[in-house]
Amino acid sequence: MTALHDANAVGTGPQPYAYRRDELVEPDWRRLPGWRDVTARQWRDAQWQRAHCVKNVKQLRAVLGDLVDDRFYADLEADQEQLATMSMLLPPQMLNTVVPRLGEGGDFTEAFYADPVRRYMLPVRSDRDPDWPSHPHSSRDSLHEAEMWVVEGLTHRYPTKVLAELVSTCPQYCGHCTRMDLVGNSTPQVAKHKLALKPVDRQDRIVEYLKSTPGVRDVVVSGGDVANVPWPQLESFLMRLLGVETVRDVRLATKALAGLPQHWVQPQVVEGLERVARTAARRGVNLAIHTHVNHANSVTPLVAEAARTALAVGVRDVRNQGVLMRGVNATATDLLDLCFALQGEAGVLPYYFYMCDMIPNAEHWRVAVWEAQELQHAIMGYLPGYATPRIVCDVPYVGKRWVHQVQEYDRERGVSYWTKNYRTGIELDDAEALDRRYPYYDPIRSLPEAGRRWWAEQG
Repeated sequence: MTALHDANAVGTGPQPYAYRRDELVEPDWRRLPGWRDVTARQWRDAQWQRAHCVKNVKQLRAVLGDLVDDRFYADLEADQEQLATMSMLLPPQMLNTVVPRLGEGGDFTEAFYADPVRRYMLPVRSDRDPDWPSHPHSSRDSLHEAEMWVVEGLTHRYPTKVLAELVSTCPQYCGHCTRMDLVGNSTPQVAKHKLALKPVDRQDRIVEYLKSTPGVRDVVVSGGDVANVPWPQLESFLMRLLGVETVRDVRLATKALAGLPQHWVQPQVVEGLERVARTAARRGVNLAIHTHVNHANSVTPLVAEAARTALAVGVRDVRNQGVLMRGVNATATDLLDLCFALQGEAGVLPYYFYMCDMIPNAEHWRVAVWEAQELQHAIMGYLPGYATPRIVCDVPYVGKRWVHQVQEYDRERGVSYWTKNYRTGIELDDAEALDRRYPYYDPIRSLPEAGRRWWAEQG
């Protein structure tokens, strides 16, 4: 979409980033052998999309044919068997936004390897860090959300906000998922936890807790992905939330707005969302959708249609919470291209970019705090202020902190220290919670030689 010029240019030289408006494009799915005969009507159909998700190497071969050679499939199988924390699940819409850019030699396999959407939606064994695939301090539930459950699936982490996990599945699985211990099918490396309560019982307990806890005003309805909750069930739950007098903000978390936008333009869903939005407006509650787009290639006309439809029926905001990942979007050009595509073309507000969480086998994606700070600096001044995303570090036991809020930082060993101004639900009796420094760790690969040697010596 744009070109990043010399960041050190001064005087009359070019700007570090040059904006040029480009219209969104839906890649032609018929370019792929397995979808050569798929009609536009089928492509727009949410049930067709769900029924034709790619779940294994055999199905991927059926779509790509001979475009990708055997070494990629072997690499993918090795990752699924040895390192993947998420099982494979890509709707056609998401897979179709893997658009390899052929270099001079025209090698499709190499271009497929290099594609940014492929890098996080379809990770392979050779992507992973060969020396430190996992940080020594990585963990399955890296943000300790389950520790803070007040009822099953309801995390009370912040004083006035809760996270409600209604479902443990998504229409698509991202390799870097922070809830990899709960979401999706088990993999050879990760036996997933399971929600035990029936959905109706879990929702009853969530609503009961909110009614009895008037200090909570903000509810993020998530999972998994709310697009996997049958609409009548989701609408019923949302109406119950809107009936809790102290709830003033409701946010629906769904990557499916980008990965399966067909879901969000179905008449049943659109009509139901309008009923919820009207009820929210009448009761003075802010209703928003939060989605998760990590690269401009994933912002297509269908995604824009889904976002603008939600706004048209009364949803107050559609916002994006991306994840900062090396090889995907960890450059100023990639971030600004994505933000302009979201804000200018799709009506989606760039909101946050989270540093990738410290889950197992994610070191190849993660960036250091200092790199995130540099990126925050690099993207300032181009977008409208209200649409300039904040890059945040989600520090275990602390929560979201802007990357420049670090209190102390040992760059050699890659250890940053953070403080906070509130207690989580499990620290109400902890007298030192507000004085403690909480550590976060850079990927070891990003450290100078002395730092890498120190970590190796720790075993």
